[in-house]
Amino acid sequence: MQVLIRQGKYRNFVVEDTVFQLVKGYKQGKLGGFVTVRSRGMFGPEHDVVRIRVGERDNIEIGQFEESLPEFFDSPTATEDDEQVMERIAKRFKILDDMTRATISGDIRAMIVSGPPGVGKSYGIEKQLEIAGLFNQLSDRENRYEFVKGAMSPISLYCKLFQRSESNNVIVFDDCDSVLLDDVSLNILKAALDSKKTRRIHWHTSSYKLDHEGVPDNFEFRGSVIFVTNMKFENVRSKKLADHLEALQSRCHYLDLTLDTMRDKILRIRQIFNTGELFRDYDFSPEMGEVIIDFMQENCKQLREVSLRMALKIADLTKISDDWRELAKNTCMK
Repeated sequence: MQVLIRQGKYRNFVVEDTVFQLVKGYKQGKLGGFVTVRSRGMFGPEHDVVRIRVGERDNIEIGQFEESLPEFFDSPTATEDDEQVMERIAKRFKILDDMTRATISGDIRAMIVSGPPGVGKSYGIEKQLEIAGLFNQLSDRENRYEFVKGAMSPISLYCKLFQRSESNNVIVFDDCDSVLLDDVSLNILKAALDSKKTRRIHWHTSSYKLDHEGVPDNFEFRGSVIFVTNMKFENVRSKKLADHLEALQSRCHYLDLTLDTMRDKILRIRQIFNTGELFRDYDFSPEMGEVIIDFMQENCKQLREVSLRMALKIADLTKISDDWRELAKNTCMK
């Protein structure tokens, strides 16, 4: 059995919305309620079976859950204050900007960016591509950058890579996680992301689409790829898929934005708010922005998602009624 700990503490580690293997169920002790779990190294390799203080029984749920504890014990959020968390996140997004520019220049040929939905993964990449595209326009050069979103079949992936196969082209696959779940697509993607000097991609099956569009059955791919995903590779349970993802990671740079907890997401939203960008198009005071984010933090476990998009949805409701909180509870919460 597993246990989901919504709020708890082990020594100086804060435990929040984390799944563990259950060893012993809820017990009441001198310092309050606790459960005994197998931590799998989260608190250091020497702390395997531990008691986590949870206070009331309502702070836990016993059952089987899709999420599992990562196989590594480094959990930075547990020991960081809010400023340190925001500094860590800011550094990661700065690295994302730097790596995107390196991909545009061709110094990096492939990158995978992992993070939860609605935290601004695509925004930073798109901004860097827009800047590079503006230089192309000023010099009358063709725009070599393209965003591809949504589901994609293997043959469509093959054709898209061919269209952008020349050097200095960059394809950004955004919200295309279905590619990672298809064996043929994965093999095509692995060929495109390969670290070899020459990357040749083949399509061995006859196809009307290839014949109709004049796409050859093999070509050399010289372009660059950025793959943006909501999937955290370390948490994938399927052995088959995990092996494929490990092969992808070995071929390119993999950047995890380390937004793993509800607290991380809320602080990321505050970070964007502090820049003045989040509610830039809304006619209300900074104090009102603070009220909206405080509302999200107070109700984070009931919101359908904690994201920048959700902050904007709630901001829209303030235009409709002074009773926007009630509207949010009925339209934005589970």
